[in-house]
Amino acid sequence: MHTGSRQCGLLSAESGFFDYRFNVTNRETRVVQDLLKPLQAVARSLLIAFICLVVASSAGFGRESTLYTVSNVEVDVTAKDASTAKLKAISEAQVKAFRVLAERLGGPEAVTAVEYLDAAEIGRMMSSLSIQSEKSGPGRYIGKLSIAFLPDKVRHAFAQFGVSYSEERAPRIVILPVWNGPEGPVAWEDNAWRKAWLSLNTENDLVPVMVPLGDLDDSETITPEQALRGDAVKLESLKLRYEAEAVLVAIAEPNGETAIRAVMSGASPLGTVAFDKVFDGAEGGLDAAAAMAAQRFVALLNEKWKAASAGSPQQAAPIQTVAVTVPFRSLGQWNAIRAQLLSVQGVAQVDVTTIASGGARIRLGFTSDFGELKQSLAVVGMKLIDIKGAWVLQPL
Repeated sequence: MHTGSRQCGLLSAESGFFDYRFNVTNRETRVVQDLLKPLQAVARSLLIAFICLVVASSAGFGRESTLYTVSNVEVDVTAKDASTAKLKAISEAQVKAFRVLAERLGGPEAVTAVEYLDAAEIGRMMSSLSIQSEKSGPGRYIGKLSIAFLPDKVRHAFAQFGVSYSEERAPRIVILPVWNGPEGPVAWEDNAWRKAWLSLNTENDLVPVMVPLGDLDDSETITPEQALRGDAVKLESLKLRYEAEAVLVAIAEPNGETAIRAVMSGASPLGTVAFDKVFDGAEGGLDAAAAMAAQRFVALLNEKWKAASAGSPQQAAPIQTVAVTVPFRSLGQWNAIRAQLLSVQGVAQVDVTTIASGGARIRLGFTSDFGELKQSLAVVGMKLIDIKGAWVLQPL
């Protein structure tokens, strides 16, 4: 029998675990290996659990950090030299970004509550700063910055000032801007209306709003004319492409030389959206009017979401659904019926299950009882009839 001197434990690069090897007899080796097997199994389980925990934590932090990141903060500062101007610009950008964040999470009341925080106090809540673009010259600095804040420190500040806020985010909404000018509708080509939406950069908001890329796939998915008609099939395709909860078509048309009329309507995770207003850009012209309209619409979306998610003593009525067949002769008629359904009192959603040339199968969501739903439908000239156990929507 061979006996040798015992060696100390070594690290095995193959397994990634401690592997104690000794210069011992075969029998002793088998005994040690048998003893180590349960320990190695436990170690593997712990490592896998740790990796899963790290991945889950990273995903949660990613979602949280984007909510607490404010991008496209514009600054234009003058000082005795460029270096001093840049330092002043960064300080100013921190304050501006924090005000944007406060309004994002808590609305105008939150901005008023934290307005006494100075740049130094806000700077201590900042986690990172990145420069998106910058230009500097003698005594001047112009830049666009992205600033991320530390969530826990912001929460602590809000608690100190008694700020009520929400971190609950709405599902993503895709906005398809269509400019309906004298030369016809335009969706994918460069225009003031699309440019206004692209400049908003609202994917970090409580209501993440996304504008389609405008690439070849988009232009082949839906045309401006189809968007104006509210083509349900084409809009559904766009929604699936961007993994969004809803697609809203935002239509703008010139109203004189300096004003536009902005119209948006449809179903969204926030409920039925109806927006029809004229904005005058005055000396800024149509570009300024388009920017005002887009900003106002996004602000309304966020206000609506905050109100819905703030919580109140009275719980929201649960949504019931019923399968309904909707006959129609054309897609134009279908779009009119769908829009009319969404305007009915108590109707919360219209989800298309299947659609063909002669009709659609939908799940009609409503918050009232079924009898009240029938009465509300009658008000707009529609009725539900039972045909062999299936509900069919028909005109009165």
